[in-house]
Amino acid sequence: MQIAVLDIKQNLRSKSFWAYSLLFGGFVAIMFALGVTESQIIGFIGLGRLMVTFMQVSMVILPIYVLISTVRSLVGDKETNVMEYILSLPLTFNGYFWGKFIGRFVVIYVPVFIALFGATVWATITRIDVPWDLFALYSGLLAAMVFCFLGLGMYISAKARTQELAIGTAFIIWLFLVAFLDLILMGVMLKMRLEPGIVISVGMLNPLQVFRTGALSLFDPALTVMGPASYYILDTVSRPIFIAFSIIYPIAFGYLFAYLGNRHFNKSDVI
Repeated sequence: MQIAVLDIKQNLRSKSFWAYSLLFGGFVAIMFALGVTESQIIGFIGLGRLMVTFMQVSMVILPIYVLISTVRSLVGDKETNVMEYILSLPLTFNGYFWGKFIGRFVVIYVPVFIALFGATVWATITRIDVPWDLFALYSGLLAAMVFCFLGLGMYISAKARTQELAIGTAFIIWLFLVAFLDLILMGVMLKMRLEPGIVISVGMLNPLQVFRTGALSLFDPALTVMGPASYYILDTVSRPIFIAFSIIYPIAFGYLFAYLGNRHFNKSDVI
């Protein structure tokens, strides 16, 4: 836990952390100022409307921010010789790796959660109905997405030899995940004449696609915006089961890569 605390304190002194925090806090403030809570989308009005917009923005910003900021954690300490100093202390490799992981999770997730929670507090003060069930589910989805890409970022950081290579790899992986969303998958299906079920199942291996679909299912239970794919998804599993899957799967995905990264970190020559 000492490594986690040190990592959090170090990030609190970083200008990029405060810029990141103000980005989400400022976004919520702007949404209220522009009257987004007074508009309506698929029956959602008030704070629910703002949450829908907030989740869409988070899906664009969070994954790439988590990856780019996390892949430099281990390899950056290695290049600056900070790791050599820290590991000379009575500290295990596991403690160092998971301390970094926990510290990064707190630094990345807390500002997003505070922004979302601040919206509910302001809505309560201004007497706007607060959909607490949506707030809890959206908070869980955001935590799962941060955990997922944080685990992937730590794995890349443990494997990469330089910061430049780590950042380049993270960017390529993010582009790959974004590319294989709905439109590309539909193109593959039409080109290769594959069964729709196979294409959709492969698409659900993409944690970004799972997060997006889970967020959509919360404000659009019929998934009408996804077109024909919605029939296969909702016929295969019920909506509550899919929402649970959209939280559990990214966490399992992130933990798997974090575990593999920690294993490599323990066995390789980190200095």
